[in-house]
Amino acid sequence: MFRYLCIVLTLALNATYAHATVISGEIMQQNGSGKFVKLDTDEPFSVGNDTFDDENLYAFDEDQNILLEEPIRVDIGGEEGVIPAGVVVASHYVFFDSLRGIHIGYVDFDSAILGVAAFQDTMAATDFLANTSVDYISIDLRGLERGDYVWIDKDDPYRLWVYWAGSSPGDYIRVFTAKSEGAYM
Repeated sequence: MFRYLCIVLTLALNATYAHATVISGEIMQQNGSGKFVKLDTDEPFSVGNDTFDDENLYAFDEDQNILLEEPIRVDIGGEEGVIPAGVVVASHYVFFDSLRGIHIGYVDFDSAILGVAAFQDTMAATDFLANTSVDYISIDLRGLERGDYVWIDKDDPYRLWVYWAGSSPGDYIRVFTAKSEGAYM
């Protein structure tokens, strides 16, 4: 009986920590045959100017469950465009690095979305929340271009929608969610 309880407890603990902060995603419509891909930051990779060049929608987790010592400005969400100091946030990176075409899709998170950094200045100001082995290249080209849209689903605050016209160098944003119960501390 003791062995059985240990196995059940081990499975329960592993299930808790296996729960990812980026849960899933999907491309609903596009000119191509891409899919959603969650990248594993345990293996180093580069992200930026044409490092992927495909039709996939990508996301990965950056620093998790960080207590903000200072407020951060966001382009979408927040209280009047700000996530205040004293809030615990999890950071995530979402991008298309496609060759061409229109892409409509979504990414789901395990916590409510608090805000999105969608332009160069807000992304640069929040780079301190990256803390991964990812090599961020061409950071001056990040953000969204005219005609690209991102919005938090009004009926599901855990879902972020993207409507992006992909081309070189791609579209890159940073998403801030509330404390993730599934992330390692």
